[in-house]
Amino acid sequence: MTSTRRDVLRLLGLGAVAVAGVPGCSLLTGTPQPQLLTSAAPLPRPYAVPLPVPEVAKPVRSAGGADFYELTERAAEVEVLPGLRTGIWGYGGTFPGPTIQARAGRRTVVKLVNQLGEPTVLHLHGGHTPPESDGFPTDLVAPGASREYVFPLEQRAATLWYHDHRMDYTGPQVWRGLAGMFLVRDAEEEALPLPAGERDVPLLICDRSFAADGTMLYPALEGRPGVREAYMGGVLGDVILVNGAPWPELRVARARYRLRLCNASNARTYELTTGGPLVQIGTDGGLLAQPRTVRQLRLAPGERADVVVDFSAYKVGQHVELRNLAGEGAQARVMRFAVDRDERDESAVPARLSTVEALDPGKAKVTREFEFSSGGMGWLINGKPFDPKRMEARPRLGDIEVWRLTSDVAHPVHLHLDHFQVLTVNGERPQGPPGWKDTVELREAQTVEIVTRFTDYRGRYVLHCHNLEHEDMAMMAAFEVI
Repeated sequence: MTSTRRDVLRLLGLGAVAVAGVPGCSLLTGTPQPQLLTSAAPLPRPYAVPLPVPEVAKPVRSAGGADFYELTERAAEVEVLPGLRTGIWGYGGTFPGPTIQARAGRRTVVKLVNQLGEPTVLHLHGGHTPPESDGFPTDLVAPGASREYVFPLEQRAATLWYHDHRMDYTGPQVWRGLAGMFLVRDAEEEALPLPAGERDVPLLICDRSFAADGTMLYPALEGRPGVREAYMGGVLGDVILVNGAPWPELRVARARYRLRLCNASNARTYELTTGGPLVQIGTDGGLLAQPRTVRQLRLAPGERADVVVDFSAYKVGQHVELRNLAGEGAQARVMRFAVDRDERDESAVPARLSTVEALDPGKAKVTREFEFSSGGMGWLINGKPFDPKRMEARPRLGDIEVWRLTSDVAHPVHLHLDHFQVLTVNGERPQGPPGWKDTVELREAQTVEIVTRFTDYRGRYVLHCHNLEHEDMAMMAAFEVI
């Protein structure tokens, strides 16, 4: 893998590109910013489409203390925009893929069957996973082939998600539809009186743009000089999708609901608000120690948050919008809740949710520096493009380490294998109760210190930007736990 190869990288074209303006740059650094694709298709009015809830996957068999699933990747045509057919790549031919519900400590085996015309890689984002099943970006599943991924799930209950992780092609392949939710449950969480059943709602949020015939737009870089440069900063869609539907509506009772928010966008960051209190109970790595009430919640690509919204504060007939304060126009809307009935509600949010071990940075064996920056025609970590054969770090199994992350422009940074805790942001302790994370947003010209402990598995993993266009343009580093 060389920078020359990336200069001629051909991403998969998903339709003609409508370029909205000229490439933007950071005022501070002059580096490219995400760019918006403008849809040519007729778009539905907001909240005209009901919220779909992805099907829950069923094991094909259970034996020996393990559950076995099969995910078949295939092309399909689905109705995303009313009245139009959109070609997707989907797990099971759906977008998003089916939701997998698994038990902490119970082995989950997923057989990935590739019926597409391109290689793929499966990554369980947030999974504490052996290296051979983590989805290293060069561990390709060829067209017509299959591979078993083994997830021991020796970890807490949490909202995870799974998606494609092929080197150089993650952005277009996730954009086509290769993503789905993965929920880990455990006895500790189930003992709490949190909203459950139909009031426990996964919400996979992403943005897309569409050609006049319903085809998904994505920069077709082959043979179009300047297009790659225009979208080097990341690709934004002008249609906000939730569970694959544009600006949908969910009918709710006057009761508490648990919303599992997942930012599955390639490059868009959301500032989510309902205008009322959001009670945050969890983050990437599961429950917080105690709930945290906020008015808005920021999620960079790859991040998740679990919140409880109490719709009993509203009257039957009222509507509650989930809005994006970081967007303008149609991109400021996400979805709407229609309060349409009274129902009994015995759920509650207890003052104490879980025990969260605080890692002691004073016990760190080493502090490592990772600088995220632009360079030439790609994105770099510590001044170098990704090379799967070069190990940027070799932490020892069982060691606690502090990693100091610095940025030029905004980069959501995702660490594979183990969750971490945020120590400082520009030298300041973050507000709110500590929680376990696997993705953290570096804002422009920012330094974030994280502390983590490497447990259970030796082998190769990666640290990378979860702006998928940055990732595809080399902003990734391999490390090996020894």
